[in-house]
Amino acid sequence: MTSSSLHRRLGLGDAVFIGLGSMIGAGVFAVWAPAADAAGTGLLIGLAIAAIVAFCNATSSAQLAAAYPTSGGTYAYGRAELGPWWGFIAGWGFVVGKIASCAAMALTFAAYAAPAGWERPVAIAAVIALTAVNWFGVTRTAGAARVIVVISLGALAAAVTAAFSTSAAPGWFSAETLMQGGGYGILQSAGLLFFAFAGYARIATMGEEVRDPRRVIPRAIVIAFLVALAVYAVVAVTVLSALGPAGVAASTEPVADAAARSGWAWIGVVVRVGAAAASLGALLALIAGVTRTTFAMSREGDLPRLLDRVHPRWGVPHRAELAAGLVAVTLVALVDMRGAIGFSSFGVLLYYFVANVAAFRQRRDARRYPAALQIVGATGCLVLAATLPWQSVVGGVIVVGAGVLYRVIRLRVARQD
Repeated sequence: MTSSSLHRRLGLGDAVFIGLGSMIGAGVFAVWAPAADAAGTGLLIGLAIAAIVAFCNATSSAQLAAAYPTSGGTYAYGRAELGPWWGFIAGWGFVVGKIASCAAMALTFAAYAAPAGWERPVAIAAVIALTAVNWFGVTRTAGAARVIVVISLGALAAAVTAAFSTSAAPGWFSAETLMQGGGYGILQSAGLLFFAFAGYARIATMGEEVRDPRRVIPRAIVIAFLVALAVYAVVAVTVLSALGPAGVAASTEPVADAAARSGWAWIGVVVRVGAAAASLGALLALIAGVTRTTFAMSREGDLPRLLDRVHPRWGVPHRAELAAGLVAVTLVALVDMRGAIGFSSFGVLLYYFVANVAAFRQRRDARRYPAALQIVGATGCLVLAATLPWQSVVGGVIVVGAGVLYRVIRLRVARQD
């Protein structure tokens, strides 16, 4: 029988890079087209709204992580502060939403790295390879995240420089383009762009693997969030000014297309390498986060207990990683990237709604941030979830309902035993 506790091996820098690896890759090469389609240049307002909601969520997560330095993130926090059902809803929303994110990132990687017609096989291979990396220990995950983040930021810097070396698209920023999506379109773009900021959850879910977690996790969450926000703001202005809102909405590779306007022959290769690296970094961190929440839920009996084992040599929840990898491979074979982004946002917004409510309920001696931030965060999560594309909302409600039904049946069976 193997142990069911994890090993504390990560420091502040490791935690920051794991969070950045998820956030930088989670949307910077993938999310601009659907956001521009919803709101045009108004996606800049959507980005600001998403950032405000995400900041509230980040502070709630940091406050909770300081009090509960364990695996599972908001699943564990919700159980402790609000009760088992709240924890389950958060954990289930996170697991299903982030496995959808795994599929989106694998497909983004393949869009930049695979020959035409080979996208899905290459995406499946990426999921298998990075599941194997995670299997061999969290320090390898952190080391790979550092390399990937440096490559991604270097490629983005080159792309931004190339795009700004040419004249801007005429009329890309005006009162008309800023409001062309209307209030609903701007809120929908904010919900889609929220997908980009959710990576700091990876840090909180790894609470059992961080040294001095009460100090390190809150600092790592805030640092990673602020760096990612700066990167996204610069890239948003870059792609809009280079391509215009209609051009961004129509592009499958907006960052690459914006850089290509420079005419620099080599820039396309650099952007593709950076996009592939960023997507792999996000996928690597996503797999780690999903498996830690799955591990925590299994340990409490909310998912099958056979998934709560820790590898005796590598110190990782290897059965949970194998299960998450298999589900992600299945989704890669079946879904498209835009649908995966919307569905992921729904699940993660539900997760952070619970985080904000749990942080609001904490005692005064555990409070690090004003309660108003948690109220704004919880309200924002509900509004953004409701204004996502209707397919994402309907799919999310169905899957969450299936999870609730599963837990009801499990509890009834347990009572009968």
